[in-house]
Amino acid sequence: MRVAKTTARAVNGLTARWAGVSEGGTAFSAAGVWPLLAHLAEGAEGAARAELAEALGLPAWQATDAARELLAAMGAMRGLDAALGLWTKRTLELGHDWEAGLPADAHGILTGDPVADRQALDAWTVKRTGGLIDRMPVTLSEDTQMVLASALTMRTQWLRPFHEVELETAYEPWATRPRLGLRRSSAVLDRVGVADTPGGHVTELKVLGSNALDVHLLLGEEPMKPGQVLGAGVDILAGRYAVVPGPRLPYGYVGPGLRVEKVRCTRPEPPWLDVTTVAYHMNASHDLLRLHRLFGLTTACDASRGHFPGISGFPLAIGSAEQNIMARFGALGFEAAALTAFDVVAGGLSDLRYVTKGITADFDRPFGFLALHRHTRLVLTAGWVTDPLPSPEYDWEDEP
Repeated sequence: MRVAKTTARAVNGLTARWAGVSEGGTAFSAAGVWPLLAHLAEGAEGAARAELAEALGLPAWQATDAARELLAAMGAMRGLDAALGLWTKRTLELGHDWEAGLPADAHGILTGDPVADRQALDAWTVKRTGGLIDRMPVTLSEDTQMVLASALTMRTQWLRPFHEVELETAYEPWATRPRLGLRRSSAVLDRVGVADTPGGHVTELKVLGSNALDVHLLLGEEPMKPGQVLGAGVDILAGRYAVVPGPRLPYGYVGPGLRVEKVRCTRPEPPWLDVTTVAYHMNASHDLLRLHRLFGLTTACDASRGHFPGISGFPLAIGSAEQNIMARFGALGFEAAALTAFDVVAGGLSDLRYVTKGITADFDRPFGFLALHRHTRLVLTAGWVTDPLPSPEYDWEDEP
């Protein structure tokens, strides 16, 4: 099952807008939030419905079918697990049409016992994320009538693994302590390229996974902000900015962190691409209500009245909306999970008669990443790397 282009475009649009308001090192998953907003929009009315539709990038009447198809498509992708869960008080009567739009096994019950309910929600979280996240980001209270949550987990192994090295960089915040670098070489030059965007040039490196789940690393010019770089990455996926691929790049320093050179060698050699980046492991939490306008929740979180008559005749409002996420990029592969709930040389001087093309790509200062499904170009998680993992030989505990 494939993701509709309109749905992928809508989810990626939310990714770009979220990136535009993000600060510092972080990771996030618009693909984890989008289906929940879609189901809320289906049951909403008035201003709440209009705001949710604007955040979704699709009409509210179209959103539920799109969300259901999106979850089914993601669940069918190798290396990806997606699930939606709903828990309600026994006394909350749901609208038949709205409930029918949910997955058949999604509905659970809130008993009213906060300890038992918390254990049940956390057990679902652990099961649906493979233990990568152990707690659902929701606070239960006496006023909680319903919990709506999504879980998204992806795992992939690189088609060509990296070698672990100690990072060498002139970027001082990373150079002050040994960092775990990753390096690999290949003869496939079109994995890297440069795009000219309104905010500046962006170098894109595609790291391909074995199950069509890939990670695109994005390095912008130094004045560019994270939102500009990640937004450019989404626009590149949509074809709005052209990328000049490695084989067509001229010689010289042609993009951020990118150098193309003419290399003399003793015998005919294929061109090569040498990549250096960093290993990272990120955890982040997001209070979505702090960005209520971005997610179309401004009216919906007004608890003075109900906004979701399609969900229930009982008046309902959004009490909390949060996401917990982790992302790990290493020598062998990448994994990420998001839980969203409502209540990212040579030596010597031999006979050098032959010439080949060599490209060096160094992601040795803060950069962005988009983890996506290769065929649909649906972005699953995104983030900005500011704190790479330390070198394993370095003892950080000895620091004052």
